[in-house]
Amino acid sequence: MSISAKDVKALRDATGAGMMDAKRALTDSDGDMEAATQSLREKGLAKAAARSDRDNDEGTIALAIEGNVAAFVQVKTETDFSAKNEAVTSLADTLARVVLADGVDALAAHTSSIEDLQVKIKENIALGAVERVEAAEGNLLDTYLHVQDGRGVIAVVVEGSGVGQDDLHQVALHIAFAKPTYLSADEIPDAEIAKERESLLEITKAEGKPEQAWDKIVEGRMRGWFGERVLLEQGLHGDKTAVRDSLGGGSIVRFLQVVIGS
Repeated sequence: MSISAKDVKALRDATGAGMMDAKRALTDSDGDMEAATQSLREKGLAKAAARSDRDNDEGTIALAIEGNVAAFVQVKTETDFSAKNEAVTSLADTLARVVLADGVDALAAHTSSIEDLQVKIKENIALGAVERVEAAEGNLLDTYLHVQDGRGVIAVVVEGSGVGQDDLHQVALHIAFAKPTYLSADEIPDAEIAKERESLLEITKAEGKPEQAWDKIVEGRMRGWFGERVLLEQGLHGDKTAVRDSLGGGSIVRFLQVVIGS
């Protein structure tokens, strides 16, 4: 049967397939658009499976918040070019709203949307970090999404108790750029602390420092090491005032962060 150029274009627009692939699929399905679409989808998914071992360190992050609940979803791509594609950013936004409303498990119903995007973009598209946070009664949430070239690249959610919204937002901004790993030093495994202290001691010895000064030097360097990793030990926005001293007597309960490329 004769396949019109209009039908070929419609199938290409719907699936992202090449012109000849779209025309062949329509021909093989006797012009049945639905059957042709399914055929192309199946072939595209087979190719996507072959791409599944390719690095996908790029992507986009979407964040949604309503009241005392927040959610973020990371969609991973192979290239920053694809990460800025409206189809990718739109899907991330949709999935973030789904998680916000119905929880992480609700994403299982949207697997086909991710698969269709794999076919259309022709990259190893996958979900990355997915989180939903609900603040305890009386606590506040704050969020920050850093957008670069039309896509979210850093997302932060922070929960505070007895902290004003403005102060909590400053902490969220700080987290996005300081990228702490832990909330408090108590969260760092003892083995990790011991390993770093031992390493710093060996460095201090190798520098020829006097033995009686070793402990003091190592402890000073450990404070710097904690400051790089622990939110409450860091100077807010790099100032001298530590985050723990900027909370007006309140406390940070927890924080979550996802960064593209990490």
